[in-house]
Amino acid sequence: MRAMIRGIAAALACTAALATALPARAQDYPVKPVRVIVAFPPGSSTDVVARIVTAMLAEIWGQPVVAENRAGAGGSIASTAVARAAPDGYTLLVNSAAHTINPVLMPSLPYDTSRDFTDLSPLSTQPNVLVVSPSSPHKSLADLVRFAKEKPGAITLAHGGIGSGTHLHAERFLSAAGAKALVVPYKGTPEIVAAIMGGNVDCYWLPISAGIGAIRAGNLRALAIGSSKRSALLPEVPTTAEAGFANADVALWFGLWGPAGMPAPLVAKISTDVRKVLNDPRMREKLANLGSEPLDMSPREFSAFLRQETLENRRLLDLAGVKPE
Repeated sequence: MRAMIRGIAAALACTAALATALPARAQDYPVKPVRVIVAFPPGSSTDVVARIVTAMLAEIWGQPVVAENRAGAGGSIASTAVARAAPDGYTLLVNSAAHTINPVLMPSLPYDTSRDFTDLSPLSTQPNVLVVSPSSPHKSLADLVRFAKEKPGAITLAHGGIGSGTHLHAERFLSAAGAKALVVPYKGTPEIVAAIMGGNVDCYWLPISAGIGAIRAGNLRALAIGSSKRSALLPEVPTTAEAGFANADVALWFGLWGPAGMPAPLVAKISTDVRKVLNDPRMREKLANLGSEPLDMSPREFSAFLRQETLENRRLLDLAGVKPE
């Protein structure tokens, strides 16, 4: 009996020591370079935000924070690598809204999005802009929707691939407007912009960071901002709600994850530091220049946000008639 009591006491002491050691290790984190795997290619909106954030994290952590692009399969290649990594905080993931689209679109993923990741923090959000050619007869969103209702299927609305954020935005917009259009998939934004300027497609919900240059140069005309408020980059362009179409916006957002099983003190440390970076005036200025703004949530709030986004993505994909692969 005494031996059993001594064993229990030793186990309790060990547990207590571990509990006090975890916060101490979290406070020391990181003691070596941190690798951040980016789910999309260099130059993408996801990559640009990731590199701004990692550069500022390196400043406050005093360690290199290395962004590594592993693009492909809608971001799932990068996600798979992080899901299989050690939960020590030295391998993290930056992904976009694709993190909540892929589990709906591809149920056979080699990971479970809800179980195999630690939700750390959102990073930022930016709106999409509905653009047309400068020569388009549609001078406003109301004009375009009126024409689409008068001639269902006559308007061609492009998107960047089945299940992409721009595809979901296209479907949500059409649902909110009560209009029908020919929804056309392309490989990506550069190809779509060329198609619009060439007169081969009518319109596209273009991520503002990717399109602001072409809009300002007069190569594209912006009809509406797909967010709840106007963009400081395009203050003269109305939101979809202002144009008369409520619940038509879909934000492009980015976030940070780690593998499942990360200790709570480490999660708190990383979340706190990321939120500190996002509230830095320099960061806010850099994001504003991209048409973005920071998203500030605790890990618990971020998890709730992700659950809601997944449900909405499922609804939109069902609405579009997209079957899981």
